[in-house]
Amino acid sequence: MSVESIPLSVQNLAFVEELYARYLEQPGSVDAEWRQYFDNLKNGDTSFSSGWSPESPFPHHSIFDPPGQAPVAAAPQPRPGIETTKNVLDVAAAQERLDQLIRNFRVRGHILAAVDPLGKQRPSPPELDPTFYGFDEKDLDKELSTSWVGGAETRTLRGIINWLKQTYCRSIGAQFMHIDSLQVRLWLAQRMEETANRIRLARQDQLRILKRLADAVVFEEFLARKFVGAKSFSLEGAESLIPLLDMAIDKLGNEGTREIVIGMAHRGRLNVLANIMGKSPRAIFREFDDADSQYYTGRGDVKYHLGYSWDWITSKEQKVHLSLCFNPSHLEFVNTVAMGRTRAKMDRYQDFRREHGATLLIHGDAAFAGEGIIQETLNLSELEGYAVGGTIHVIVNNQIGFTTSPEEARSTAYCTDVAKMLQIPIFHVNGEDPEAVAQVLHLALDFRKRFQRDAVIDMYCYRRRGHNEGDEPAFTQPVMYKEIRQRPNVYSGYLERLESLGEVTRDEAEKVVEERRQKLEIELAEARRDDYIRCLDHWGGVWAGYQGGPATEADHPNTGVEIGKLSELLTKLTQIPTGFEPHPKALRILEQRRAMAEQKEMLDWGAAESLAFASIVNQGRPLRMTGQDVRRGTFSHRHAYLHDVQNGQPFNTLTNVTSDPTLVSMYNSPLSEAGVLGFEYGYSLDCPEGLVVWEAQFGDFCNAAQVIIDQFIASAEDKWNRLSGITLLLPHGFEGQGPEHSSARLERFLMLSAEDNMQVCQPTTPAQMFHLLRRQLLRKWKKPLVVMTPKSLLRHKECSSSLADLATGQFQRFIPDPEIQDFKQVKQVLMCSGKIYYDLVERRREGGYKGVMIVRVEELYPFPSTSLKKFFHDMDDKVPFAWVQDEPSNMGAWPYIRARFGDKFLKRFHIERISRPRSASPATGSNKSHRREQELLLSAAFSKATQEHTVSVSSSALSPPAPKPVGAGT
Repeated sequence: MSVESIPLSVQNLAFVEELYARYLEQPGSVDAEWRQYFDNLKNGDTSFSSGWSPESPFPHHSIFDPPGQAPVAAAPQPRPGIETTKNVLDVAAAQERLDQLIRNFRVRGHILAAVDPLGKQRPSPPELDPTFYGFDEKDLDKELSTSWVGGAETRTLRGIINWLKQTYCRSIGAQFMHIDSLQVRLWLAQRMEETANRIRLARQDQLRILKRLADAVVFEEFLARKFVGAKSFSLEGAESLIPLLDMAIDKLGNEGTREIVIGMAHRGRLNVLANIMGKSPRAIFREFDDADSQYYTGRGDVKYHLGYSWDWITSKEQKVHLSLCFNPSHLEFVNTVAMGRTRAKMDRYQDFRREHGATLLIHGDAAFAGEGIIQETLNLSELEGYAVGGTIHVIVNNQIGFTTSPEEARSTAYCTDVAKMLQIPIFHVNGEDPEAVAQVLHLALDFRKRFQRDAVIDMYCYRRRGHNEGDEPAFTQPVMYKEIRQRPNVYSGYLERLESLGEVTRDEAEKVVEERRQKLEIELAEARRDDYIRCLDHWGGVWAGYQGGPATEADHPNTGVEIGKLSELLTKLTQIPTGFEPHPKALRILEQRRAMAEQKEMLDWGAAESLAFASIVNQGRPLRMTGQDVRRGTFSHRHAYLHDVQNGQPFNTLTNVTSDPTLVSMYNSPLSEAGVLGFEYGYSLDCPEGLVVWEAQFGDFCNAAQVIIDQFIASAEDKWNRLSGITLLLPHGFEGQGPEHSSARLERFLMLSAEDNMQVCQPTTPAQMFHLLRRQLLRKWKKPLVVMTPKSLLRHKECSSSLADLATGQFQRFIPDPEIQDFKQVKQVLMCSGKIYYDLVERRREGGYKGVMIVRVEELYPFPSTSLKKFFHDMDDKVPFAWVQDEPSNMGAWPYIRARFGDKFLKRFHIERISRPRSASPATGSNKSHRREQELLLSAAFSKATQEHTVSVSSSALSPPAPKPVGAGT
């Protein structure tokens, strides 16, 4: 029997005792698994201070009352001989009932824990009452075995019950019995039960907690007094967060952590910035005064959304770099951004054991229960491509949403119940008991270090003010806020406790508070000086040498690679290990790529993209790519990973072209868009030197990540002065596959485009894709790149390039018509982007249309206006122009083109629109209707080549039931 397979009950007691006796006599005589098990379960006498007494199993005194003495366990007695069968059965039955009681305290004890500072308690479950198991008053002084409980090996039933109540029903409620692993459960139980879940703090640690509480309280009171009515999202009622973070950073740093990334929403952010992150209070006060408005016209963000960086020196003189992530009002969406940043920092230091970085996420209770991004965040935690060695989740549990009570906000007992999807502990703790907060923090951090998993701290507190300082919470929670108004702050309560222990005097404490008040007064005076010098924002650290701001024509690096090198790289990408047997179809692709390497065939899309990736890692630059099915490619064009058909083992072909396989990180993602894109965006914030790519399975799947796109990718430079080179690959193209598999919503990205904030491109050749990806890596001008990638063009016979195309030139922002050189012959100009170019070329060839010029715009934003003006300089102003697109007229690029140029393209040429008509849905779900629409669209496109006037195709041109008409005109 293994440790994992054995249930803890009287039926196997003899078996376990026999093993234990052998272990005590000769440890090597038992299996290694049992030996480790018994090592972990060795119990000694444990003495500690506690607020519980045997006479008062459920006291209702203040949690800061001086602790009493823990029950003293009786000395172990020699095991009695077998007197009668009845005695043996009685003892065995009592022991079994006790085992059940112990287990239920571990499972259900949290229900009775006094975690709510407002005093709300729940009814006691019957299974926590000794009488439920048949015990009565005369049984309370019986000696029973406690070999499964920390402490002495035998104790009275009374002592055992009180010990369990102290451990699981005091200021801490623990949920951990949902964890499948017996090893993990016993580790947690032992850690808690050996000390009755109380930490022993030295005097200097207690004083440090008191001082950090003073920092938090004084800062909030100062803001409320000096900036009356201003929104600050006060931490009042949850001030224990500051000592919690202080202890967490200090412990992590002393144990070897080099980087800590913190993600949080609004509440308490200003307090954290001032008292944890090292941001100057004068800078915060100046933001309250809005004194530098001239610097923020059209940009910037409110102060409680801002991030900050800081180097923290621990109590043991260890340096830890702190990064507090910037955050929009979309609360929990920063979670995976923070995790992505941590992963990037770890990869930079080659910390592949995930030991020297940490993520701390601070949540609100309503958001943790209500936002779906929480599930995505938790699901990523232990996946190979996203693991960061465990995240500490701290929930500032206000016990209220904006005005929404828990009963209205969730269908679960706790806001944390979603976290039970993972094999991790959840600790509920009373935020007004700072020492209990210290205990669960140390326990959570030790658990994370031991098992490299997440841990959750649900810190119960309250919100002394409303959702913001202008809100009146008593409108909707009059009873709750009547109780809150009567409560002293946590600093006052903890001070009383330390006073009673003789650890500090009130005069000493008042001196600390006054010093902090005076410091803030000085900071405010400095902030309001006329000669205040504002620190200019700049990019430093890993971002030194990179730039944002307006696009520059000069920043177009040489993206070509010598033909011989390309041939060598492509050949290496086709090489497989000896004995490796790929799928026959994949083998044919490798054979085709070998022919391409020898220039016997033209390059298709997959080969050119593979060469871009190969050239990047071959140069020693990192490549990270994630998304659903990216290793193979949704449309089976990539095959970066091959799989042996005999054993399923994968092989990464890109490792053939680099001596450092850690440069290649390509992971199939879970079925998640918002969480995964947030993670990759966060990764890109700390990896400017690499190519960081997220690919949607179909382009429209980006809909589910719209918050990340809107709030981070499109606007972060404007709001928070932060750069990113994240690349989004979004399959896009109207090929009759229905509304959800046609459009990547090009129009939305163009609508978000302004101030050169990102790049939106739709390349039409393999060479263009090659140069575009390499340009994104090599450019010092770092902006997000959104690429509308093809589907049918992946294997289109005319969508091909040569090795020479990859070796020379660079990405072309627009491509002139290669068949027309003389502008005097042009009767009509068709402007387009993407797949429809090939449809237009085929129709021109089939119809014999002369004088129709087809120009492809490959970069829709920033739009190449200057280059196009030069190109069309000699074109007659009377030549008709048309923008042709597959998408309906209210989608695609047309609304952007129309808004930018009006009726006069480049201020010279009258331009019309040829597209599908306005529609609420991107495309038809009927393949036949799609083909009919496409035929009408192409016919309308070439109408100018044969007629003098615009032809409008109306619905009457189609026999009912008809698809929506195709329009030509403005």
